[in-house]
Amino acid sequence: MICRLCGSSDLRSVVDLGATPPCERFLTVEQLDDPEPCYPLHLRLCGQCMLVQLPPLITPEDTFTEYAYFSSYSTSWVEHAREFVDNTVKRLDLGSDSFVVEAASNDGYLLQHVVDKGIRCLGIEPSGNVGAAARTRNVPTLTAFLDAHVGAAVRAEHGPADLVIANNVYAHIPDVIGFTRGLRELVADDGWVSIEVQHLLSLVRHTQYDTIYHEHFQYYTVASAQRALATGGLTVTDVELLPTHGGSIRLWARPTEVAAEPTARMCAVLSDERAAGLHDFIGYEGFGKRVSRIRLDLLRFLVGAVDRGERVVGYGAPGKGNTLLNHCGIQRDLLAYIVDRNPYKHGRYTPGSRIPILSPEQIEQDEPDYVLVLPWNLRDELVDQLAYVRRWGGRLVFPVPQLEIVEVA
Repeated sequence: MICRLCGSSDLRSVVDLGATPPCERFLTVEQLDDPEPCYPLHLRLCGQCMLVQLPPLITPEDTFTEYAYFSSYSTSWVEHAREFVDNTVKRLDLGSDSFVVEAASNDGYLLQHVVDKGIRCLGIEPSGNVGAAARTRNVPTLTAFLDAHVGAAVRAEHGPADLVIANNVYAHIPDVIGFTRGLRELVADDGWVSIEVQHLLSLVRHTQYDTIYHEHFQYYTVASAQRALATGGLTVTDVELLPTHGGSIRLWARPTEVAAEPTARMCAVLSDERAAGLHDFIGYEGFGKRVSRIRLDLLRFLVGAVDRGERVVGYGAPGKGNTLLNHCGIQRDLLAYIVDRNPYKHGRYTPGSRIPILSPEQIEQDEPDYVLVLPWNLRDELVDQLAYVRRWGGRLVFPVPQLEIVEVA
């Protein structure tokens, strides 16, 4: 393995989570007797450019040609997107003569708000089934993986984009240089690129290790994101800290020729990263031991619940949940089933652990003692959605960043 950004072979272990199947490859009943491919989940740090990364053992085509994740099933995520559009339209003074492109636009959760404002836009979404859902929302969507060639073709047909958005995708592409050049091809010479991605500082500081999975090929500090974007002629000038996904960064970048000096808040975030030791290896020491503690605490709780005759079910079937389930070795004897709002997953089974996924109504029918919340990053939204468990004395369990059992008020 060599670093995908700088080509160095100086790669150091951060944490080894064993081998797991791809996190979004949910199984049908017919597939339960088939073998499941598993791939090492070993996170490494490049000692030269400090990019934290997984080896590219699966391709984006394997994961994203047909995809199980639809963004619009999270109410809070749609609201987050709406607020971003409202604020960005004002910040950049976008109007009816502007053009906005989103890479990995999913089911139109964000661009639908751009359409509502009468602003011309285009989504570039590789998953055919998800892109089809966007078109039902009247969001123009091209089915493609973004690279320099696709970016140039879109620019030739539609013109340069005043704003290019890449939310929660910059970690998902192994050809980070090709994707970055695609962003530069799309954006106008005086335009803006906005990228949201989980902040590695939050992942390490709060041991959010379940966000390590095969479709996340790299994990960014602001410093490593600067280096990555520079390969395509883009310069980061500003950074916002966001609460999403347990702690994310929103990077604002421009073509290097027109980029201003970095803002004070960007310099402050870089300083925080440096103080945490993430600009060298020292900040990653001890991460593996903290991961082991989360695993042991969760297993002790689940085994104890079974010994007491109590029933535990899961809520939400995100990719991160499958990292947690497989790393901990959790199966149906410890977690009876999982429910999810996405009908695409109903009747399917989680990869590796093979726990059935049902509709949310099942919880009210069964009245379990505990509900293990796997998308812990949506805590506020899900505490409200699951408030009904208090009727029978049910409690919520959050496994990350540490085990917490919550009595619903």
